Parts: sequence; C-alpha cells; structure tokens
Amino acid sequence: MHTKNERICVNGAESELAVFGSGSRTLIILPGAGDAFKTVKGMALPLSLLYRKFAKVYTVYFISRRYRMPEGFTTADMADDIAQIMEQKQIACADVFGVSQGGMIAQQLAIRHPEKVGRLILAVTSARMCDMTQQALTGWLQWAQQNDWAHIMQDTAARSYTEAYLRKNKLMLNLVNKHTKPAEPERFDVIVRSCLSHDVLDLLDGIRNPTLVIGAGQDQIVGVEASRLIAEQIPDSLLIMFDDYSHGVYDETADFYDRALEWLTEPERSKSDA
Repeated sequence: MHTKNERICVNGAESELAVFGSGSRTLIILPGAGDAFKTVKGMALPLSLLYRKFAKVYTVYFISRRYRMPEGFTTADMADDIAQIMEQKQIACADVFGVSQGGMIAQQLAIRHPEKVGRLILAVTSARMCDMTQQALTGWLQWAQQNDWAHIMQDTAARSYTEAYLRKNKLMLNLVNKHTKPAEPERFDVIVRSCLSHDVLDLLDGIRNPTLVIGAGQDQIVGVEASRLIAEQIPDSLLIMFDDYSHGVYDETADFYDRALEWLTEPERSKSDA
C-alpha cells in the first residue's frame, strides 16, 4: 500500500500529513485534541493499517494542526488551514471525517468552505460547549500550567473509556499517562482554548452536505446531548448513537469504523428514496 509522510507549509506555518491508500476518492481525517500531544508525523504506515478498509476506497489524508499556533487561534482558523492545504494538494473536494475537536474543525470547514466538502462525518464532537466540557477543559488547562501532564492523561482516560476497557488496558494506560507530554505546551493551550471558544450551533442549519453524526451515550467529555443537538440542526443528517460507550468509542469497538465506512460508501439516496 502506498504511504507517505509529509510536512507542508501553509499560511506561513508547517503542518504534518500522513497520506495512504489507493482509492480514487479522497478522504480527509481530522483527529481530536490528542493532536496537541502527538501529531501524525511518521504515522502513515500504522494509520494505513488501522484504516486499511478505508484505504481500499480512498486516498486518505490525515492532517495535523499547524505547529506554533498563535494565541487566540480558533477552530475557524484551523479550518482555513485545511482549505489552504487542499488548495496546495489540488484537492477540489473531499469527504471529511472529523473526530472530537477534529469534528469542530470539520464543522467550520463545511460552514466556511462548503464547496470543498463532500460527505461529512462528525464523530463524538460538539457545536457548543456544555458545562461538562468546560469543566473538563478548564481542568486540563490548570494542570497544564503546573506541567501535570499525567493528571491530564488520567482524567482523559477516565472520561473516555468504559470500566471494562480501563481494567483490561490498565498497564498500557499507566505507561502512556506517565510518559506522554506535548512537545509544544503552548500549542496544547491554544488547541484546548479553541475548543472552549467553539460555538457554531446556530450556523449548522446552513450545512447542506450529506452528514453522519456519531455520538456516544455515555460521553463524559462533550456530553451525551452534543451529537443529538448537531443532528437536529443539520438538515437531513443521520445520527448513530453508541449507547454503551463514552468519548473513546472509536478505540473500543471496530463497529465504529465499519459503520462510518458503510455510510461513506453507500449510494446517495434521492429524497424520493428516503
């Protein structure tokens, strides 16, 4: 399988890309705020294995946020970066799959650059911060100021996974918690604050792209209602809820990716077929 790691300069800053797949269609995947800890640098091969089913249909672009983001950089600014990267890569239009904060950027991309988006997946994400999200992110910012990255990782895991998953992966998670910290702490701060300021709920009704919204019934980061609110606002969107999982549903069940790919590749139905 073709894989390529690439660093691209856009709007005066550099971003990491992981490219793989041999399909005729293009899929852009935007990861969550974990990108603040580890970008997709050098990850083309492992990501191609995880997303091997997608790679048969698509040429896949995993795109990280830029390095050295200025203070006050927003999810709208991040979406504009994606649009510019698409211009440089001569991608006129792509299906877009955004997870968590990546879903916030995907919302902005569909709002600000609708002609560049085909089908849209918004997974375990939010259009407006609820009290639960504000509490979680504010706590992470406070621990970051104290360089207490292990506490952030522990809290993220506790909020993201079921008790069964936490027990099964206790040793691995403990190791990750102890040894994970961002290369650019300032970048972490900007990414988290961009989530706190993200508010496009009243603009979602302008999205006309075919949209799949994926939520988790036990989500302890963006809240249970976040996905339902998005689906209610975007006309003719489809909502899938994984009732027994939290924010890390994509790590706990292979069905997450299978159902996403099934929706992406199903023939588009006309209104009369619905």
